Formats: sequence, C-alpha cells, structure tokens
Amino acid sequence: MSDRGYPDAVADEFPPPPTTFTDREDREIEIRPYGGDDEAREALVEMYDSFDPADRAQGIPPGGEERIREWLEAILPGDCYNVIAWCGDEAAGHATLVPDGDAYELAIFVHQTYQRAGIGTHLIRGLLGHGQANGVEKVWLTVERWNRAAVSLYKKIGFETSDAESFELEMGLRLCPDPDEETDGSGEEVDGPDGDE
Repeated sequence: MSDRGYPDAVADEFPPPPTTFTDREDREIEIRPYGGDDEAREALVEMYDSFDPADRAQGIPPGGEERIREWLEAILPGDCYNVIAWCGDEAAGHATLVPDGDAYELAIFVHQTYQRAGIGTHLIRGLLGHGQANGVEKVWLTVERWNRAAVSLYKKIGFETSDAESFELEMGLRLCPDPDEETDGSGEEVDGPDGDE
C-alpha cells in the first residue's frame, strides 16, 4: 500500500478507445489500445527515436534505438495499459499506465510534430477510458510544477495535487470505485452488513 493521496470522488466516465477526432491542424487522429503487434511497436520505436530530447522527463523516453526497445519491452506487454494516437500509419503519441503497488503511474508522450493540437487531451482521456474498462482504480503522475499547461490539463481531467513538496507535483485520480468499499451509489461509504464499516 502507498501513502499517496487520491480524491475521495470517483472520476467521470472516460471514453474507451478506439476513438477518432480531428486535431487543431485538421489531421484525423485515432486513439487505439496497443494490441501487441509488431507494426505498432515499430511505429513507437520510430516515434521515440526522433523524439525531441527537450521533451524527455526523468530519463524517459530513453534515447537511442536499443534503449527505446528495452524500455518499450518493459511497458508494452503484461499488466501495463497502453494507447497510441495514430495519424494514418504514423504514431503521433503514446500514453501508458504502469502498475505501481495498488495504483498505476501515468506517462504520456506526444511527438513534437503533433504537439499543441489537442492530441494530448484525447490521448489521456482514451488511456483513462481504457483503464476504467479494465478496472484500474487509482492513477497517479508527476509533472514539473512550471509546466502550467500540463498541470491545467490534468486538473481539468480530474487529477488533484497530492504532493507538492519538490519541484514536481504529484497528482492522483480515483478512476474506479474501490471494490472493498461499500457505497450508497453516490460514492459515500455506508456501513457494512453487520453495522461496521
């Protein structure tokens, strides 16, 4: 168990992928879950290989094809959840939920060619919808406190700041109700069957 804080209220419902939209540059973008295919993995390797080093945070995505492949091998299979933003056959962005104790850490990357076009918002919403559809209960992330656009986006989606001790903010979101807590339908806890909580 983590001592990380999460909002009491469960987030709104997010649309599960696949979803399609037109970005601010009039490009048709489709958000799809990663399906384990080589074509999608290679598109991500290509996207990350040309990723602007200025957009890396905490060493991710790593630089160099070999390190990118090793990193993707760790986060694409298994119990991670991944969605990709596609512009035709090109990966424009990628978001992942990586298990961390009783929660999942969110990371999102939009290639510099596709930034500031609204893709990040759709990518996060698609990832959270994918997580909800798979029963993910809690999600957290870190963001540099100076990155006001990202902080504003996360707050708009429903994330709340849980730790602001360093130059980074830690934010959390309750994505699905905790199955161990009984609620009355409004999110309020109720007494168990024997009168105890």
